[in-house]
Amino acid sequence: MNHLGTQRLETQRLLLRRFVPGDAEAMYRNWTNDPEVTKYLSWPAHPNASVTAAVLKSWVDSYADDTYYQWAITFKEHPEEPIGSIAAVRMDEAVSMVHIGYCIGRKWWHQGITSEAMKAVMDFFFDRVGANRVEARHDARNPHSGGVMEKCGMKYEGTLRSAGINNQGICDERYYGLLKNER
Repeated sequence: MNHLGTQRLETQRLLLRRFVPGDAEAMYRNWTNDPEVTKYLSWPAHPNASVTAAVLKSWVDSYADDTYYQWAITFKEHPEEPIGSIAAVRMDEAVSMVHIGYCIGRKWWHQGITSEAMKAVMDFFFDRVGANRVEARHDARNPHSGGVMEKCGMKYEGTLRSAGINNQGICDERYYGLLKNER
């Protein structure tokens, strides 16, 4: 794959950009403090903004690596206010695969924002980085996340029973994927 690092991406409504150190307060306010947002994630809601700031620092420091991909989801009209994040959480160079993870503040659920961001990130990985496969997974008890994947054209590939762990405990993981030639 031809790694480019986290590049600025635009959609009809969104600007996906690198996080900056000043984003911690908005992140904490908009999603990292909310146990409903993190319910099916592997990290707990942050107890205070200093935890968010520490996580954010590690993300910002990682941008020096061209194989690191982590975007702030923002509206074009308010690019200084991140409302969620989307990232390559795992890659396998041998098969040119990228695994994407995402989360967004509850206030913006069910508005097609995550699907819009996911589609832009998938296109970036297929068209510019040279990925052959993009995949994602979700806890079987969180079907709305699977809806995001389906809306982006991903195909359901199967459920791995008791294969993951998150804030709800051990969970079944539903996998979705899309190959470059299936677009």
